[in-house]
Amino acid sequence: MVRAWYMNDTNEDQRLEHQLSPPKFLSLDDLFTTAGILYWKLDPKNYDSKLEEIKKERGYNYMDVIQISPDKLHNYEEKIKMFFAEHLHSDEEIRFVTEGSGYFDARDNEDKWVRIEVTPGDLIILPAGIYHRFTLDSKNYIRVIRLFVGEPVWTPHTRPADNMEVRIKYKEQQNAGFVNHNSQMKTGLVN
Repeated sequence: MVRAWYMNDTNEDQRLEHQLSPPKFLSLDDLFTTAGILYWKLDPKNYDSKLEEIKKERGYNYMDVIQISPDKLHNYEEKIKMFFAEHLHSDEEIRFVTEGSGYFDARDNEDKWVRIEVTPGDLIILPAGIYHRFTLDSKNYIRVIRLFVGEPVWTPHTRPADNMEVRIKYKEQQNAGFVNHNSQMKTGLVN
């Protein structure tokens, strides 16, 4: 099962865990109610039917695969800096980890950083409009299937982007505790 925790404020290597002392962990329900983040656990070796079910249910019709490591990703140093810059997207960010590991950091409803560790079998959905970032962990490798509705859009909007319509809508949903947002949305918590 995915692990998530509130982060400390140190400037140590971004690939470290960055847990508070003592650690303060979040449950899947916490991730959903404070940030709208969804999660499924799939078999990383035998996922086709479950992934197809999720794609159909949520309208994902495009996917690709990315491997992130110094020897697998062109312009690795530049890309990893770009991934770690705080930003938002106008569409959901859907990632399914098949190999390796890393961290998604997202802002909760109090604007605090939450670190979400992803490992093989983790499928995570960050809602449109959420401030987030990504980094590898100290193993320096991850293989991820990226899913999209329609043609992929990779445009990051760096903070501040609070006046964007997608951010305003996200904040409204967040203030409502995500209860009334997309009746299908919370189904991800029950995999």
